[in-house]
Amino acid sequence: MLHYKVAIIGAGPAGYFAAQALHNLQNEERVFAIDMIEQLPTPWGLVRSGVAPDHPKMKTVSKVFEKIAADPNFRLFANVEIGTEITVAALVEKYDAVVVATGSTLGKKLGIPGEDLYGSMSAADFAPWYNAHPDFADVKVPFDCDTAVVIGAGNVAMDVVRMLALDPSELDPTDTADHAITAFKNSAVRKVYLSARRGAEHAAFTSPELRELPKLQHTNVIIERSDIEAAIVRAGQTPGKDVKSNLDAMLLIAKNPKIDNDRTMEFLFQHTPKEILGADRVEGVVYSTPNGDVRIKCGLVITAIGYQAASINGVPYENGKVVNVDGRVHAGMYVVGWAKRGPTGVIGTNKSDSAAVVELLVADLKPPKNAGDISQLITSQQVVDQSGWLRIDAAEVAAGEAKGKPRVKSIKRAELLKKAGI
Repeated sequence: MLHYKVAIIGAGPAGYFAAQALHNLQNEERVFAIDMIEQLPTPWGLVRSGVAPDHPKMKTVSKVFEKIAADPNFRLFANVEIGTEITVAALVEKYDAVVVATGSTLGKKLGIPGEDLYGSMSAADFAPWYNAHPDFADVKVPFDCDTAVVIGAGNVAMDVVRMLALDPSELDPTDTADHAITAFKNSAVRKVYLSARRGAEHAAFTSPELRELPKLQHTNVIIERSDIEAAIVRAGQTPGKDVKSNLDAMLLIAKNPKIDNDRTMEFLFQHTPKEILGADRVEGVVYSTPNGDVRIKCGLVITAIGYQAASINGVPYENGKVVNVDGRVHAGMYVVGWAKRGPTGVIGTNKSDSAAVVELLVADLKPPKNAGDISQLITSQQVVDQSGWLRIDAAEVAAGEAKGKPRVKSIKRAELLKKAGI
């Protein structure tokens, strides 16, 4: 029996699916010991700190993660940062393979004037703020304006628009961060625009997201029917399945506008942002449109135009991704998920992606090393293992039960470590 050791950097969906794929490829000849390393005190990545709180069904994939973590050959090392505390080279030396699964956490920039004004921010900061990410608890979001603009045409943009436009009371039964619920309830924002650079036929939303919008009880949803009819013409007689499904959903909304609520979200297509206006803070956005320039007055602009991977010392990066060929980085190192291919697909996309890379990893294996593991490299006394995470999880769920929520997340690192028993 050959005993291999694999280190996975990042405890998000791609990392867990890589661990699952390794487990599935064990047989009478080989077994894998998996050490998952996470810089936060908590695992689950975007499932915990990215998925919109009003979409709890998307978080049920965490049950799969917990099943993977129950494997006796799996160990969690959370609250450990690779690249600073421990070098990548040291991991490569000790493990038979190292898998980078760090995702993409940095928001892309528009590159237009005014983008750095107060009131202009990235969804990469806004989403973790309302999801109780420890590193974003102190983000300042100016809600003292009546109009906000979200720039982007994907599901992240849709999540942000929905969170801004729904009645905050709808967040009470969710695991939205307490500080965010308070801020939303005190918000003056009543009108939210979602602007897309191209026509509706190019929108990257998924149709289930669109079909949920009419169910918002306290929010008007406005899409210009002429925009969708023109997009249907441009898409041609044989549009792709996803395009047709999106356009059908948008046309249904356009034909049945809601206008009797005091909160409104409105879609703007073929609006290319040229400049964010303001002196000390955001005051508006100038767009280029087919009918000339348009100015929209607003006090908050959130961009959701894509993500880039944050770099780790010792891992090659280019164009916001880890440099790789089919998931291979270099001898002994692999990459999966968004860090490999960019921020595309849904959570489930990472399962097939990770499985394909792990097959290459297994095919590349040489005789097992006998060089120890991460436990010999760690100097910190504040490492959260799987049992520590389960203590955090149990405490959060118990706090949530008392309030009719799935959980009440702890935010500060010190509080998380205390609940972990450290």
